[in-house]
Amino acid sequence: MNGSLFEPRLRDGDYTPRFFAYYYKQWHDYTMPYHDHHSTEIMYMISGLCRVDVQTGGKAESITLRKGEFIMLDAGVPHRLVVEGEQSCRMLNVEFGFTEGVRVGPSIRQMAAEEQGITALMSRPFPYLVLSDPEEVYYALKSLVLELDQRKEHPGAMAELLFMQMLVRIARLREEAERNNTQQTDMYVKRCIEFLHLNYDQNIVVKDMAAAVNLHSGYLHRIFKKHTGQTLTAYLTMLRMDKARMLLQQTDIPIQEIADYVGVASRQYFHMLFKKHTGKTPVEYRSAVERHVWNYAEEEGDNISRRKNIPDAGKLQINNKKPLKHCRF
Repeated sequence: MNGSLFEPRLRDGDYTPRFFAYYYKQWHDYTMPYHDHHSTEIMYMISGLCRVDVQTGGKAESITLRKGEFIMLDAGVPHRLVVEGEQSCRMLNVEFGFTEGVRVGPSIRQMAAEEQGITALMSRPFPYLVLSDPEEVYYALKSLVLELDQRKEHPGAMAELLFMQMLVRIARLREEAERNNTQQTDMYVKRCIEFLHLNYDQNIVVKDMAAAVNLHSGYLHRIFKKHTGQTLTAYLTMLRMDKARMLLQQTDIPIQEIADYVGVASRQYFHMLFKKHTGKTPVEYRSAVERHVWNYAEEEGDNISRRKNIPDAGKLQINNKKPLKHCRF
């Protein structure tokens, strides 16, 4: 069968690992041609530096691997190793697939039932996975390769158990990396939102937001949209229009100046954005708010008149409440 971890049969039947290749290799000034395997491959960096180019979705992606990092490549994914110039690297490789039946150790299905991390790992397909290892995966992988070397073509229970240990380590490491990444992403998005609330009245663009949180603008854009459901520009526009509504409703700042208060350079553009956001022009919005306040006052006056039998209570000074003075926050 195919050597992918994501084969549905692995979760339904009983399969154990089958090993196709395993070796140590020192690479120097080498470019490998693109190729793929029917098996899953793990390339673990013991020392040095290298690049792995992977073709996914019709385009190539480049991953730099450093000491203590490894890449797991799914079956059928075209890739190549590149070691440039004077740089060298030492790598530990293993390629594996699966065979039906249980010899001694537990099957993949049985391990997944015991270890939720393996279920999660097998349920979310990826063309490749890159992780930084605190040497937990390395020791399991090294022990596995040494055992395979000793048993040659007839790996026994120990090899199967070491493989399962390695898989558990990888699954747990991925879960930990995802938790840390989520926490870090939350922090970056929170800092970006704080920056926008403090600077919405300025002429800011995406690169200013990215610089404020020390991230590449493209990456910030992706994590912000994933976290909030909005692009950075859309969030900033929403914030500015909400501030404009507040200023129109609670102050007597001239409408022609509101655009400057919320950081929109063009008054014409501000009017267009405001109508798109609220369904009303700034003039219509302020007029509607004033009518609402006036009607509320009249209604209260009528209630007072009915309760206290005071004639024409609706004409009391409550209707002549002075607006807030021209102010800037």
